[in-house]
Formats: sequence, structure tokens, C-alpha cells
Amino acid sequence: MKEIWEEIKNQMRAELPKNSFSLWISPLNFLERKNGTLVLGCPNRFSKNWVADNYKELIQEKLYKAGLGSLKLELKVQPRCPEKLLSPPSEVPQQLCLPNMGYRPTRGYIGLNRNFTFDRFVVGPCNEFAYSASKAMAQDFAWGYNTLLMLAGTGLGKSHLSQAMCHKILECFPHKKVYYITAEDFTNEMISCLRHNRIEEFKKKYRQACDVLLLEEIHFLSGKEKTQAELGHTLDALFNDKKKIIFTSSLPPKDIPSLSQDLTSRLTGGLVTTIESPDFDTRVKIIRKKASEMKLPLPDDVAELLADKLTKDIRQMESALNCLKAKSELLNEKVSKELAREALRYLTNSNDLIDLEGIRDLVCTYYKVSPEILGSKSRKKSHTHPRNIFIYLCRTFTEETLETISRAVNRSHSTVLYAYETIEKKIKAEARVRKEVEFLSRKIKQGSI
Repeated sequence: MKEIWEEIKNQMRAELPKNSFSLWISPLNFLERKNGTLVLGCPNRFSKNWVADNYKELIQEKLYKAGLGSLKLELKVQPRCPEKLLSPPSEVPQQLCLPNMGYRPTRGYIGLNRNFTFDRFVVGPCNEFAYSASKAMAQDFAWGYNTLLMLAGTGLGKSHLSQAMCHKILECFPHKKVYYITAEDFTNEMISCLRHNRIEEFKKKYRQACDVLLLEEIHFLSGKEKTQAELGHTLDALFNDKKKIIFTSSLPPKDIPSLSQDLTSRLTGGLVTTIESPDFDTRVKIIRKKASEMKLPLPDDVAELLADKLTKDIRQMESALNCLKAKSELLNEKVSKELAREALRYLTNSNDLIDLEGIRDLVCTYYKVSPEILGSKSRKKSHTHPRNIFIYLCRTFTEETLETISRAVNRSHSTVLYAYETIEKKIKAEARVRKEVEFLSRKIKQGSI
């Protein structure tokens, strides 16, 4: 069921604006299926209410098209670790620990993912500036910029870089007090302090006892006027004392609904960096590095196949590698392109897996010829017909250029065009050829390649 939900998310990604999908749909996780109900987890109550009001009908429609129309949909705030957000009263309050982080360093420092360090971050053209700016800010407190806003979609590495900054600051400046917190937890802590008459303690903690404030997911502040006002005062105090402030967000402040102009100005008053989706070469580097960390032997052709098909975010790559490793171990098979294709079926649209090599394998199996025959100089009918079919299917089902298809069969552009037109005519005139093409086309659409 989890795989079906991921497929539905992929479909919605293609239909919704990028910002809307990243903010509201991408964070939804499959929790369970029970008593005819699909339960999805939302990151917070605000997200739950927004999705219920604006996207519930669309999700139900997708479930119906997936053959699950009988399922009811239930949205829940995702269970969180019951750790207290408030520090115990003291002269120097203890720092906060994000839920589910697991690892808590000694000496009272905040909980961080030990794997999110600069040396484990894969750098490419898509993130080079963000990486360089983050590292410079973490290593040099005298650097000219005291504030940094990092913008990136879900799963592109902004949390990795932000926590890497925390690790580096605590390594280089162990006496500095660093607070790493989400905007949601900041809001919840402020509300709790207001209810228990501890707001002065809250102000002292963030305005006086803080050397570095790292605030994640500021898009959560949408519509929260009191929290925005309190944060604005806190930022002013930190700015005046030349403290370090780092923000991350999935959306630019100007695109966050109901965010005050004053706070927007403060958030964008320093250095602004973005992390874009990684290009092909960077994706290959990421996949190879993560496979190495997982001790998963990955042939070059498999790494390139994964990089070609997994274009969304790093979490998608990690999911594919985990699936590939599990299949390899459980089935006791070596990692191969065939095994990789099986793992990819749950993470990509079936059309994304259609390529020249898959079509070549299908045609060769169906007509019982070797792949070399398709690129040979042979003019035998038993060889030219499969070759022409291969060309027709490639032109029909892939977006490969004429030049690429020509190279695949060692023919000129004009020969490839002639082969395509020949099969087009035979489909209309010969029932046998029409049935062959229909059968092969059906296999391709079903993902049987």
C-alpha cells in the first residue's frame, strides 16, 4: 500500500504547481491501512486542516482510479516523540532536541543527525553556492554575513546543510550556544510559555542565551500573526547583538501565505541561497556515495540508470537504493539493471522507465534475434523487420532524438525515417504486423520491459 501511495504522490506532483506539491502533498506519509481506511500522516495540525479542505477530494479521486475507491481517507498528525520542548528553568537553559533524531551529543548540546556533516554532502552545480556559504558561516564568526536564508524543495539537502553547520560551529566554537529548532516547535514552545506565565523565560532564552539560532521550515509560520510578531522581536535582538541566524524554507518568504511584510523583510535581509534539483552528473555522484555508505556494490550502468530515472529528490534515491539492496539480498541476486528496473517501478511512472535498451531487449526476445543483429548490416528480412519495429517503437514511445536512434542501429537519419514510415504503412495494410505492434506496445505500456 505504501508503494501505491508513493505512485499517487508522483501523479499529483505532475498535476499540481511545484510549490503547492512541495508544501502540502510531499510531506504526507502512509501510516497504515485498517478497517477499509487509508491513514495518512501530516507534519502538523495546520497542514492536516489545509490538506483536508483543499486536496482530500483529489486524493480520493486518485484512490478510485487506482482501484481503491472503497477506501476511506483519514488524515492524522504524525506521531511525535513525547520529548518536552521547554528547557528546565536555569540560568543557562538546556538546548532543544528535535523529535526522532536519536543521537544526543554530550555536554548538553542539541540532538543532531551524526551523518549530516559537510564531508558527507555531495556538491554539484545545483548546490555549490549554498554549500560554500553554509561552510563559510559555520567556520568564521567574523564573516561579513550574520544571516542566511536557505531555500530548497523537500528532500534536496537543506536539513543536511543546516545540521552540518551546527556540527561545524560546535566543533570550531564549543563555547557557543546553538539552538536548532523548527518553526512549528518554536510556535508550540511560545504558546506553552504564554499559558504557564513563562514568556519572560522564553524571551531570555532566545534573545540573550543564544549565539546561533537555526530555524527550520519557516513556511510553517503562515497565518500565525502572534508567533511572527514575537519572532520579529527576537530576530531584532539577535541582529543587534550580531548573533548568527540561519533560516530554511521550502518557499521564498514572498510566496508564503499570510506572512507579514516586516518578517519577510527580516528573513531576506541577509544572504539568500537556493538548492536546485541535482543535474545528471551530481545525481550519479550522490547515488554512488550513498551506495558506498550502504556497502552496496553498484555497477556503473546501474548507477547511471538510477540517476537517469530518479530526478526528484535525494530521498527518492535513498528509497531506490534501499529497495535495490533488499531485493539483492533477499533474492540472492547480483545488482543488475534488471533488478534496478524492478526497484524503480514503485518510485517512478512506468513511462519513465521506457528507454532504447528496454525496447531493444523486448524486440530481441519477441523475434528471437540477438541485439547485435539490430545494428548489423544484414538485409535479411528476418533481420530488417525486427530492426524496423525497434525503430518504430523507439520513435513512438521515447523522446530520444533521431540521431540517438540512428546510432543505436548504425543507420543514417533518412534510413531510420524510412523504416518508421514502412512500419506505419504495414500497420494499416497487414493484420499480422498490426497485431505484432499492438502486442509489443501493450507490453511497453504495462512496464514489461
